[in-house]
Amino acid sequence: MRVPTIPPAVLARVPGSTRRLAALAAAAVLATASAAPAVALDAAGGLLQPAVSDAVRVSSALAPPTESKCFAIGRRCFAPQAVYAAYNLGPLYQEGLNGRGETIAIVDSWGSDTIAHDLHVFDQTFNVQAMCGEEGVTCAPGMPWFKVTSFQGSPGTFVPPANHSPGQEAKSAWALEVSLDVEWAHSIAPEANILLVTVPTAETLGVQGFPLMMNAEQALVDRGMANVISQSFAAAEESFGSTQSLLNLRHAYIAAAQHHVTVLGSSGDGGTANGMKQPVGKGGSLIPYPTVVWPASDPLVTAVGGTYLCTDPSATTTRTVDSADPPGRCPANPGVAEVGWVASGGGYSHVFAKPSYQDALPAGSTAIGSMRGVPDVAYEASALTGVLVYDSLDGGWFIVGGTSVSCPNWAGLVAIADQLNGGGLGLINPALYKIGANAAKYAADFYDVTTGTNQTDSSIPGYPATTGWDPVTGLGTPNAANLIPDLVAAAH
Repeated sequence: MRVPTIPPAVLARVPGSTRRLAALAAAAVLATASAAPAVALDAAGGLLQPAVSDAVRVSSALAPPTESKCFAIGRRCFAPQAVYAAYNLGPLYQEGLNGRGETIAIVDSWGSDTIAHDLHVFDQTFNVQAMCGEEGVTCAPGMPWFKVTSFQGSPGTFVPPANHSPGQEAKSAWALEVSLDVEWAHSIAPEANILLVTVPTAETLGVQGFPLMMNAEQALVDRGMANVISQSFAAAEESFGSTQSLLNLRHAYIAAAQHHVTVLGSSGDGGTANGMKQPVGKGGSLIPYPTVVWPASDPLVTAVGGTYLCTDPSATTTRTVDSADPPGRCPANPGVAEVGWVASGGGYSHVFAKPSYQDALPAGSTAIGSMRGVPDVAYEASALTGVLVYDSLDGGWFIVGGTSVSCPNWAGLVAIADQLNGGGLGLINPALYKIGANAAKYAADFYDVTTGTNQTDSSIPGYPATTGWDPVTGLGTPNAANLIPDLVAAAH
């Protein structure tokens, strides 16, 4: 099939769209990472917090927690089969659409020394397709593979001494993010390959972090190593030293669009309230007006926001509303399957003009003015209705939330679409909004989330979820069995 090219109108309306190759990209070496001995996480030792909004350990055993245990702490927890039912993935799997032959790249800081083990436990627990590269799995022809690749070094994910010097972040703090990203991208697209790309810095380090991540992604694109890139990291647009310093980082996204690679980004976990980047001099200060985060705000990235998923976590075949069980946000909205997550990042860019694909929106949508609206789509994100993640480095089974959940799940959906397409779709945003502008297809392909707000700080105005597109959940969440074939058709 023909793969779509990026519309010239999109590039023309995006600042800084001249391709820039950083010097490090040419010199970088991608090497297979070797496993190092795991060290248990010291809960008091971490300076850096991973890009998940909330995580609660609910079991230290190999067996996952029961739903009653989750209810007991005011939460409901989702295993893969319940998520398949909530977003109507079953018919795709029945047709053999499962991401087979496609590759998802997940970019994270540092990685996790126990990820091969943790992935195996997750897959065995939930009867998800095993991968070549998991601990204890014998590889067979045609089996999907899991690989870890390091970009410019692979430090062990140990906890530094209590008297660590500046810069010695608790690298194990990112292990939970890694387990979340890998396990859930794989669960949604169980036959797709997973390439975990690690870098030896965090994006919160600013000058050292973001450029290295972007150079790693540039290398992925240049070498044709993946069809989809999932990014569960972000920083407020205003936290960069200048607009130009942000624009200088987007070379990988320009290359990705040109090479039919889809890039997805979490829309953030602060609602409309974001802070200056840490640990620089202005670290921790609240930006006193509504803001959005980059890379999600980039028009060449598909921004993924979040919801509370108020469906029955024991239902494994059909989407079933559950307004009786915790958390309180679900009983407070009886009969509603999803509510806009209060911390879902969203709003309007202060850097990027509104791209042409956002000119036409579903009827009743919140208006998008002259600047890029965020997010584009959404998925479950609240840890109060969170997904189960196994991370032995940090101690067992966790209920995890954040748009870090939304992003790798959508990456799995895109890998399935790529399989149906026969190759990478590249920038999917024009196709998503084309579907949104068609009333019949929009009603069939998306679950429109119309309740909830994303105000997390009383001093920073938030936005309401509304009919159609809104700055909390974008176009809404996917009815996957309908959306995937329509997405492929709309891209051509």
